[in-house]
This record gives sequence, C-alpha cells and structure tokens, in this order.
Amino acid sequence: MPSSSSFPEYIFDTISVTFYANIKSTSTRFTETVKTEKTATIKTIFLVIRIAPRAAMNLRKVVLTPVPNVRLGIVVGRRTRMPRSKHGVKVIFMFATCAHLSRRYKFNHALFFIMPTTRSAFRASSSRNEELTQTPNKRPAPLYNIPDVTSKTTTFKGRLGYACLNTVLRNRKPASESVFCSRTCRLDSLKKNGIEWVKELGKKNVEDLFTMIQWNEDNVGQSIFSSSFSFLTSLLLQHIRFLRVSSEMFPFASHAVYGYSLEYCDSLLAGAGSLADKYGHRLTTHPGQYTQLGSPKSDVVQSAIRELIYHCEMLDRMGVGVDGVMIVHGGGVYDDKPATLARIKKTITEFLPQNVRNRLVLENDEICYNAEDLLPLCEELDVPLVFDYHHDALNPSTIPPSVIIERANAIFARRGIKPKQHLSEPRPGAATLMEKRAHADRCESLPVDLPDNMDLMIEAKDKEQAVLHLYRMYNLHPVNYASLRPPDENQTKETKGRKSSKRARMKAEKLRLEADEETTIALTGEYEATRLALGTDAGV
Repeated sequence: MPSSSSFPEYIFDTISVTFYANIKSTSTRFTETVKTEKTATIKTIFLVIRIAPRAAMNLRKVVLTPVPNVRLGIVVGRRTRMPRSKHGVKVIFMFATCAHLSRRYKFNHALFFIMPTTRSAFRASSSRNEELTQTPNKRPAPLYNIPDVTSKTTTFKGRLGYACLNTVLRNRKPASESVFCSRTCRLDSLKKNGIEWVKELGKKNVEDLFTMIQWNEDNVGQSIFSSSFSFLTSLLLQHIRFLRVSSEMFPFASHAVYGYSLEYCDSLLAGAGSLADKYGHRLTTHPGQYTQLGSPKSDVVQSAIRELIYHCEMLDRMGVGVDGVMIVHGGGVYDDKPATLARIKKTITEFLPQNVRNRLVLENDEICYNAEDLLPLCEELDVPLVFDYHHDALNPSTIPPSVIIERANAIFARRGIKPKQHLSEPRPGAATLMEKRAHADRCESLPVDLPDNMDLMIEAKDKEQAVLHLYRMYNLHPVNYASLRPPDENQTKETKGRKSSKRARMKAEKLRLEADEETTIALTGEYEATRLALGTDAGV
C-alpha cells in the first residue's frame, strides 16, 4: 500500500462546480479504511462535501454517476483548513460501509472518488504528482486521428448497446487474433467435416463472447491512476453494458435435420452468463428475418419455432434473467395482413413453449408492420413491443411515438422487464425507401421522445464505435481514446453486407444465352451467304 504522502491532490471539474479533494488531509482514515474493508462488499456509499454558502446554489448542476444507494452528505460553512477552490466547493472524503449491495454492483474496496463528467475532469495540482495522473492535456498518443464531436445535452440515463460484433476486436491483426462470435459455415461444409466440427465453431464463438464482454467492461472509461492504483481504476471506468448476442453463435443448431442441443457447451455458456451478470451487462438476441411466425406454410412456422427454441436455450444456459429478450419482426403480410396477424397470434399462444414465449418481444419494421399494427396484438397477449425509431420514420403509425412508447412500456412494466428500444439512421444521401433502410455507420442524435430510464440498442455499422460516439457527443460517460476509431469519411448508400449469389448466377446465365444467340445468328448468316454463293436453285 502506498504511503499517504504519495497520494496526489486532484481537482474534479463539472459543468459549473469544482470539487476539490485533498487526499492527504484524510490519509489516516483512508489507510485505515482500505486495511479493514478491502475484501468486503459495499452496501452504501457516503459522499461528504464541504461547501461555501455562496456555492450552494450551484449544487443542482452537479452530475454524479448513477449508482444505487448513494447518500450525499453536505456540510455548509465558511471555515475549513483545506484551501478553497475557485467555486468554494470541496470534497472532503468519500467512504463506504461494508455489507451486500446487490448482484449488479460488487466492489472489493472501500474508498470511492467522484466520477468526472468531462474529458478535462482531472488535472494534477502539483508537478510532483504528474506521473500518477493522466491529464487531458497529455492524452495517450493516439493511434488514429479522432475528430471532435458536437456537444449535445440529454436527460437519458439508461444503457446504450450494440449488436453482435465489436469492430476493434474483429479487425485485430493478424487475422488469427481476430475476436468475433459469428463463425459459421455452409451446409456442404457441415456434411464434409461433420457435426462435431460445427460444434467446435460454436465453442470458439462462446469463448470470444467472454472477450467481448470483458472488453465492454474494460475499454471505455479512461483511468487517471497508475497501475499502483489498479483497484481504484476498476471503480472509475465506465462501460458498455448492453450487448446483442449473435444469432450465429451455434451454426445449424436449429436445423431440421442437423440441429443439436447446446448441452455440450453448458459450462462455457454458464461462464459467459456469469461474467455478464457480474458486471451488470444485459444480453439479448434478435433471430433473423426468416423467423416468420405468421407464414401460411407450416414448415416455415416450424422452422421459426425451432429457431426461437435455440435462442431461448442459449439464453437459459447462460442464466440470463427476464431482461434477456428475443426480438422478432412480424414478417411478411402474405397479401392479407389481418389473417397473418391471426396466424402470429395462434403460433404464439398454441405452439411456442412457455419459456420461449416468456422471452419473446415483437418489433415494428419499415415495410410490413408498423408499431400501430403490432401494438394491439402485443397488448392482448402481453408480449412486449420494442419500438424502432428508424423503422417508424420509414413506416409511420398514426399514433405519435410518445403514445406508442408509453403503451409499450406499460407491457414491459407488467412483465417486469426493463424497456428497450432500437435506434438507427439512414445512410447519407439515401433517397429511396430501399436506400433509407440501410443503417448509417453512426447515429448523430438521440430521439426526442426517448425515455430517461430504459435501454437503447444502437443499430449502426460501426457497432461499439457508434456507442462511444454518442457517449462523447452527449457526455454520457468518459471514454478511453485508445479505443476510438475515426468514422469513414466516404460513407456510401451501399450496405456492404453479404450479397446473394443467385442474382449473379442469373446474370451470368443471361449473358451466356445472349452470347449463344449471337453465335447462332452469326452462323446462320454465314450459312445463308454460302448457300447464295453456290446457287440456291441448285438445292444446296
């Protein structure tokens, strides 16, 4: 444990109030607290502030990191042995008592500091402490040229998340070090290599899920402490605690012929779920577009049911709670929307196992079913509705978004599930509906109707970078600049996604037929010319 004289003094800046913490003035209590409580779990955090009367009016502008059971103690007075900051506000000491807080917030040490709200939140008060601090004027050497963002304000306090893939981990070099959870294969490869080979792909995907969860926990907030203060570093970091798990975690697990149980991977899945629970991360899934609960074809419906059972088994084996929902769209209308909605209702009520139904939520889409189409069914069946802002802009309801969200959140509340919504934006220059459907690399604003306390999935091509972009823009959390990547300056209207080879084959076949036709015409012409030269009357 470092001596008390080695602790630096820090100035904590907020919007309009400066917090001043003199660690040395409380060094005895600090050392004592760490020794006696360093292996305990925190129950209540007490923040004691000495504040000059002239600065009391500014306290309403202080921004604190939302943590349950935080108690704020304020001492108002003009006399103090500590030097005043320019605004007259001083943090004297932050301490905590031991006991159990909750499964979401577990800490192993008893001293806490206030969380800064801006990039310039910390600066050393003396040069001798420079080596222990990481000031805003001395950022780590950037690997990339990260542009500034436009500052905006919001009252949003929920979690922002991203879907399936972390671009920093996926783009690691060499490729053998790349981390992702969507290793898959073609059916021909399954037949050639066997089902055990496919199962091994699933195990690798789960192993990489551990890495993604840990990255989300470790690589967002920027620490001001050296390695000597690693226990404080873990308390100051901010995180991404909302992640959509890839539907391709276990290739062909729901296949009618080659499908398999996830029991072989039970311990790994349980470990991943335990890690997510330890950090308070929310995990959800979004089965693909071929999950059609309202199809008139029974084999399509059975395939959709198997897909949902597979996703549910994955979440169940991870021990994910009720917040681990599975999102599906209404699907096609099959020339009769009311009849299709009736089939969706029948599938949910009569064919889905109860544990699957417990995790099912529906989402409005940009083509077939707007939120107004699905809301009555969701309210009748008590199936939550995830509101997608982008889809609503392209396929709007007559009901205002604020009313839809209020009614949708009422279903979430009845079910005891944390509400969630989806946010994306069309790509720059998109004009047609088909162009606007493609998601932009990042989102440039939070919705006006966004509730303060819910989870928002950012469906953007830049994945975690889109979340960090909003963190910086709205000052939601400090970010680690080493984790940032610059946006693509030449973003196009193309999705750059996987393309079907069917159209290419059809085009190639068309070109081949045209070439054959031209060859036939040419040969016919040559034949006619030869016949005329030899004399047609001769009966050649």
